[in-house]
Amino acid sequence: MLDKNHKVVVVGAGLMGTGIAHAFASSGFATQLVDTSAEALAKAEKSIHGILDGGVKLGKLTVDVADAAKARLSTNTVLKQAAEGAHLLVETVSENLAVKKAVLGEAVPVLAANAVIATNTSALSVTEIAASVPCPERVIGMHFFNPVHKMKLVELVLGIATDEATVATSREWCDAIGKTSILVNESPGLTTSRMSAMLGNEAMWMLQEGTASAEDIDTALRMGFNHPMGPLELGDLTGWDTRLSVLRYLHSTLGEKFRPCPLIIKMVAAGRYGRKTGHGVYKYDETGQRVPGSGLKASNL
Repeated sequence: MLDKNHKVVVVGAGLMGTGIAHAFASSGFATQLVDTSAEALAKAEKSIHGILDGGVKLGKLTVDVADAAKARLSTNTVLKQAAEGAHLLVETVSENLAVKKAVLGEAVPVLAANAVIATNTSALSVTEIAASVPCPERVIGMHFFNPVHKMKLVELVLGIATDEATVATSREWCDAIGKTSILVNESPGLTTSRMSAMLGNEAMWMLQEGTASAEDIDTALRMGFNHPMGPLELGDLTGWDTRLSVLRYLHSTLGEKFRPCPLIIKMVAAGRYGRKTGHGVYKYDETGQRVPGSGLKASNL
């Protein structure tokens, strides 16, 4: 059983690591955020404090609650120090197998007995990552979604060695931070990445064929299926370069139904990745706001 004395260590102070650290610290757990970059850690801490302060302004948190969450969060550039005695390790470093194995190799020997070892990977093999440590049964994928403080889902990804005790404890951790967990057997694209890639790819085929305008395709999914964001808007947010990489991987592993739409390839070649470049399916102003009426039309393609 979990208790508030259990310690969490999150490795990687990028966007996902920042959100994950916030989730645990704000839920009552002493949380250490680790990164080799002191600058990244300072930026992450500032971001977490900003989320908490925003909650106070909106009346969702009291000042005392926000201050207590800030006090539970600490940062460290030395992994072995931070991981000492931790009951949960969540690594969210770059999608590089060697880097992930190195993190686990350094942290696992100093974790608490029976600690859960979680990887936030969405593309690499949990089984292969787990094979690098002497306790592969304690390794599980814990795939969070961005922004973590708003998105309720966590995909728990089972490697070939993941045991029932690890699954049960991982579900407890998710419950403790107010997330809904689902179980996924290790497979390309898991559930959400696979479905989202197919939906976005099909939307691009429809746009290329002139079935409807970008705005109307997105409106159809928002209003007809109650999606919070249309597939083309989501592609702009995710980045079409990232989406193309995922589609190529799924195409190579799962077959023709994931062949990337030529329009995605064309947009990536033109550097139109989405919001991060100011131009994707839609155009964006300097503040990142979408320019009304800027969606691609069949006549432009």
